[in-house]
Amino acid sequence: MLTLGAHERFRLGLGYVPEERRIVPGLTVRENLQLGLVATSGINEHAAIDEIAESFPRLKERLNQQGTTMSGGEQQMLAIARAMISRPKMILLDEPSEGIMPVLVEEMGVLFRRLRDQGTTLLLVEQNVEWALKLASRAVIIDQGEVVYESSAAALLADKDIQDRYCAV
Repeated sequence: MLTLGAHERFRLGLGYVPEERRIVPGLTVRENLQLGLVATSGINEHAAIDEIAESFPRLKERLNQQGTTMSGGEQQMLAIARAMISRPKMILLDEPSEGIMPVLVEEMGVLFRRLRDQGTTLLLVEQNVEWALKLASRAVIIDQGEVVYESSAAALLADKDIQDRYCAV
């Protein structure tokens, strides 16, 4: 997977939500969502946007608004929706809760549980460890590029020594 180009990873079903969100200035919410469909085939654009809008009521209200004029939390939701719209098998999310109001973080948690329950694999890189572990089934701690701990999320939640050493939970 590491040797593949981004377009090849996308075609294999990998979605990505970068830490910086990368909402395109000058484009509406709808147009930013359409970008998530550019390299797809067989997905009806209107149906996909309608489906995403039902999952993200805040975005539904703002489809014709420029994406960069929304709050940070709403932009994060747009970045997640843009990754979801192509129906990937797996979504990599880099610090999805960073700088987001707690109420929106909880909304994200509900969404992530629903995606997980529908069979989408989520890989979270997250500084809000306790929140992430409540969503996760597996936990991996990487320290200076090396895996130093791997277990179920429940086991890490119960392991206070590892939390104190690596997580600052």
